[in-house]
Amino acid sequence: MADTTPAARTEQPGGAIHNDVKEYYGKILQKTSDLKSNACVPSAKPIPAYIRKALEDVHPDVTAKYYGCGLVVPECVEGCRLLDLGCGSGRDCYMLSRLVGRSGHITGVDMTEDQLESARKYVEYHMERFGYKKPNVNFVQGFIESLREAGLEEKSYDIVISNCVVNLSPDKASVLREAYHVLKDGGELYFSDVYSNARISESLRANKVLWGECLSGAMWWEDLVRLAEEVGFSTPRLVTASVISIGNEELERLLGEYRFVSATYRLFKLPKCSEKKSCLVMYDGNITGSEEKFEFDAQYTFKVNEVIEVDGDVANTLKNSRFSEEFTFHSQTSGACATKPKVMPVDPFQLTELLGSAGVVPSSGGCCGAQESCCK
Repeated sequence: MADTTPAARTEQPGGAIHNDVKEYYGKILQKTSDLKSNACVPSAKPIPAYIRKALEDVHPDVTAKYYGCGLVVPECVEGCRLLDLGCGSGRDCYMLSRLVGRSGHITGVDMTEDQLESARKYVEYHMERFGYKKPNVNFVQGFIESLREAGLEEKSYDIVISNCVVNLSPDKASVLREAYHVLKDGGELYFSDVYSNARISESLRANKVLWGECLSGAMWWEDLVRLAEEVGFSTPRLVTASVISIGNEELERLLGEYRFVSATYRLFKLPKCSEKKSCLVMYDGNITGSEEKFEFDAQYTFKVNEVIEVDGDVANTLKNSRFSEEFTFHSQTSGACATKPKVMPVDPFQLTELLGSAGVVPSSGGCCGAQESCCK
């Protein structure tokens, strides 16, 4: 069924794909209901109250042109500089504009003129609604494969987000590479996208409708892990995943046995020489919207004042990112009662099977004895 040879850097000439996507999202799609499949739709996961309030403040015309496949709202964003890849009409930018506050800033980049026109039209509206004297959001026309050519400076953003856009790019490696370059040290790429259970065939990648519907351009999830390592990111942390039902008999027939999920990953740009050593940490409960618990990914949920054992990768990430001030790192473990994390799959398809219809992971772990070593 699937091509399992190393992925090519481009599936067809980039200019042709870019033009097709521009036409699809600038001319053919005028509102969310114009989509022909269920791939690019918001996740059914409940939206936290503080995010829901921010979304309610977004102008209806902006929301009507929203084509995302998940809720891409990283935690701990107050005062941060964020970049939204493929911002479209700007819904996520305006929502995050509210969350980062006056001292933060959001940049949206998109290649589609019609989408950017819709986004820029409502800058003043949202600044007045949020009570900001000057805009903390701007929109740039450019390709997500060439961020620096679009005028975005290296090491200038704390967080890069993307919502159902990377699959539309003909050059996924360049997207990850450019995101890596514009991120500050310790920065994060936090993004939701469509993934396939195998590498999509050449014939399906050439189908304009399937590409525009975020399906034939979807990455095989294993390719994401490989590309992240090649670029220099930390190992991708799977946050959540949900099954995509195509909902269109004609497209389902064309796709055959391919299956798809909407999954959110977080990738960090960490120091190359940083130590990866397991340790005990305790969450302090100061992140907005996560006052009782912080769901870092599918494996780790940190409850306030609970000591938990983390592996070397997570310890390294927490110590060298914006989350460093949100945790207490224990250097002495004598007498400590630590909760062990759940053992979770890295395959998003396996995660959806584990989640099941309940949408939650069975709890595990418990109190353990003192650990022999811990980071400082």
